[in-house]
Amino acid sequence: MTRRPVDTGDPDRLYTVTGGRSRVDDTSFDLVTLVVSECRPVAGMQSEHVRILELCQNPTAVVEIAAELKLPITVVRILLGDLLAGGKVTARHPRSAPGVAALPDSALLKEVLHGLRNL
Repeated sequence: MTRRPVDTGDPDRLYTVTGGRSRVDDTSFDLVTLVVSECRPVAGMQSEHVRILELCQNPTAVVEIAAELKLPITVVRILLGDLLAGGKVTARHPRSAPGVAALPDSALLKEVLHGLRNL
């Protein structure tokens, strides 16, 4: 099986899309950050920004946005940073998993499983 390099798009286009920026100014967006639109697209907006606002009517993960736009994560994070700075989107980080002490006892889970199998 021959491995092909990942197509990250035309570098000139990506340079134009991000306004020449290649780094994200902050760490507001990781791969699983949920993004929600706070407004509708308006005339004159960059087409990628419009598409993001349309995609994020419901909470959408950054990685899903990148897949839909077929753009590298770094480029999407830059675009999202623009929208966040303008108040056009909000970002929510998923809740972290509870500690082991907060999880139900394994014996209780086994009893529940046994009861479900008996149904």
